[in-house]
Amino acid sequence: MNKKAKTFIYQLISFSIVFIPFRLGISYFTELEGFWPAFLSFLATLLLAPKFQVVSSNEGSKIMMKSIFFKEIKEVN
Repeated sequence: MNKKAKTFIYQLISFSIVFIPFRLGISYFTELEGFWPAFLSFLATLLLAPKFQVVSSNEGSKIMMKSIFFKEIKEVN
């Protein structure tokens, strides 16, 4: 599997792990209806979920992860 496909899968999994609890929590604790719980969950997930990217370097391409919870950018093996 190439690095771009792995990056897409990592991004999808991390987004869904953060989105689903927010979506259920907002629906349970608020009385919002329609698309608002999903929209608020989407915005919160955009801020809190880690971002993955493929970066080209001298050694080849690497998958890097950036999160608001870590100061530095980390390499994913």
